[in-house]
Amino acid sequence: MELEGKVVVVTGASMGIGEAIAKIFVEQGASVVLLSRDATRSETARLRIGHPERTVALSCDVRNSEEVDRVLALTLHQFKRVDIWINNAGHGLMDSVAQTDLQACHELFETNFFGAMSGMQAVIPVMQQQGGGTIINISSVAGHIPLPFHASYSATKFALNAIGKAAGIELKKDGIRVLTVCPGYVRTAFSENAVRGNELKRVRPGSIRGITAERVARATLRGYLKQKREVIVPWTMHVPVKIYQLFPTMVEWAMGRMAG
Repeated sequence: MELEGKVVVVTGASMGIGEAIAKIFVEQGASVVLLSRDATRSETARLRIGHPERTVALSCDVRNSEEVDRVLALTLHQFKRVDIWINNAGHGLMDSVAQTDLQACHELFETNFFGAMSGMQAVIPVMQQQGGGTIINISSVAGHIPLPFHASYSATKFALNAIGKAAGIELKKDGIRVLTVCPGYVRTAFSENAVRGNELKRVRPGSIRGITAERVARATLRGYLKQKREVIVPWTMHVPVKIYQLFPTMVEWAMGRMAG
């Protein structure tokens, strides 16, 4: 029970990675606030997780900073502090750069990037006042390697990686740590819930089944406990990330061959 007494807030917690993270942190003894746009779905996730005495489900659209402020105030009213804030809310957008609807791209950034930044800006003063805390941003390997036909989604994750790592330097003096978690392919309903544009092509090899949301949750917990600045999961994804940094043309050639 290494997290006993800690207060954790998780956005996008009604399913998938968010729910799995909420569950593992509750099981470690933390009190967890589950946030989702749909209050009914976040409450259903809370019931699945159990431990009703240490969990709260609230509705929150991270695109609206006033809603973020409201749920933060409710959390502080009930638990008096926030030790860990996890920005997980997000969705995908599948289309080519040439065909991407700009309004859909704006909305994607509103959730994936500005929603996370809004959460950070809300909770940082609280953590500064209480003398420390941890912000965890759930990003993606797509924030290291730009994915064709998912370029807008990749762009939001590149931005999230940059903001988190810069904030980690800025906030170190305040005792606030920032962890960026970059999963590879994950077996969730993410693709089914992605906004689909006009030009749809897949750049994922059919042989790759992806990892579970629970594995991402375990890696997130481990990264928190070990005070990491970044976690890439599974560890095998370190290889393409490093190859892309050193030999981008080779990786781009391979993705071009896979696109179909």
